[in-house]
Amino acid sequence: MTASADWRALKQFRFGDSPGLADRLAALVVAGAKTATCSAASLGEETSLGEQQVVLSGDGVPVAVIETLSLQVLPLTQVTPAQAALEGEGDLSHTYWFDAHKDYFTREGTYAPDMQVIFETFRLAQILDADFAARAAEHVKAEREEARAAGYTAPGAAA
Repeated sequence: MTASADWRALKQFRFGDSPGLADRLAALVVAGAKTATCSAASLGEETSLGEQQVVLSGDGVPVAVIETLSLQVLPLTQVTPAQAALEGEGDLSHTYWFDAHKDYFTREGTYAPDMQVIFETFRLAQILDADFAARAAEHVKAEREEARAAGYTAPGAAA
């Protein structure tokens, strides 16, 4: 995204279903650890290829602009370990990813064992909040530590 582009005109959204989860996932994006996400296909596509969107913190503060690079519809059970790791969550393992997403989709009311998801990859196009970005590495470290404390221990998941 060029410096002259006005990000205020872009669609804005929060990851997750709570302010805490939104902050956690936005920090992973800003830190460069999260370059993918997925959503229930039953809710429809929320973006399109090349679209740029503003990521909001849990408090609704714009923290970053991302650009959608790819969209793939597939069964939840066919998301690969490599795809799961792109989401940057927990200890980066497929087991953590599946457990977290099953819980999320259950809270959302969309979980089914045979559900389809839209797997999106994106790139960080611009950081909008330097203070939030300065704390992002701390969030990544806490993410990894919390996963370890919960018993997830994927190799190479050091903070």
